[in-house]
Amino acid sequence: MLIEGLHYLTTPVPRAQRTLGYLRESVLLMSRSRRCRAAWADHLDAARSAIRQSCADLDRRRTAVVLGSGLLDDVPLAHLAQCFERVILVDMVHLWPARWAAHRYANVALQVSDLSGCVKWLRGEGERCADPLSVFDRGDIDFVVSANCLSQLPILPLDWFESRNRPPPDELGRSIVAGHLEGLSRLQTRVCLIADTEQVTDNREGQLVERFDLLHGIVLPIPDRSWIWEIAPFGEVERHRRERHRVQAHLDWRP
Repeated sequence: MLIEGLHYLTTPVPRAQRTLGYLRESVLLMSRSRRCRAAWADHLDAARSAIRQSCADLDRRRTAVVLGSGLLDDVPLAHLAQCFERVILVDMVHLWPARWAAHRYANVALQVSDLSGCVKWLRGEGERCADPLSVFDRGDIDFVVSANCLSQLPILPLDWFESRNRPPPDELGRSIVAGHLEGLSRLQTRVCLIADTEQVTDNREGQLVERFDLLHGIVLPIPDRSWIWEIAPFGEVERHRRERHRVQAHLDWRP
């Protein structure tokens, strides 16, 4: 708790990231990643391998962009920094471990960006951004990774309505997921999409307890790779239940 509190107090973030819960969720995710390091190892290795393979045959290697860079656990940062002239790490919050990792490389930069397109709208400062990825549709960008963030984008906007006992607009979660996929499809560059699509909860007897669609009804095409991420092993959330996510990797995303 002390470490969590220090990160919460000292991480430099805009006010919106604090009031809307982005900083809190980032700190909680960091703590879970440490507790579940062994359970997450195969997933993180698979994600990093998919990213490396996705960019292996690129002719031009000027700028790589990682959307949802987070803790960088699933990002082969050293590989990207070596292969590309510049790497841009994009997220709503960059905690100190990610900042320290990025600062090791002169060609790595951090960028704060609302990939959901909802923050200003939730704060009453305008309409939803129709295409928050349009800023990355640039001629000097040769590689874009959407790193396990697709299912995360709707969570806090939906939580915002729930915390105020207000029903969210119809299809809000689905529209955020669809908007991200459409934005990726419009980018004129190689796109690597890694996304968790479904959460399955089972017990120690192997019985299915619950199945939850993480993409709000949107079904992705057949992936190049897929695997299971044991995101909450037994004892993390409940003693006799665990949560696992199905993950898909699309090495050259096209809808």
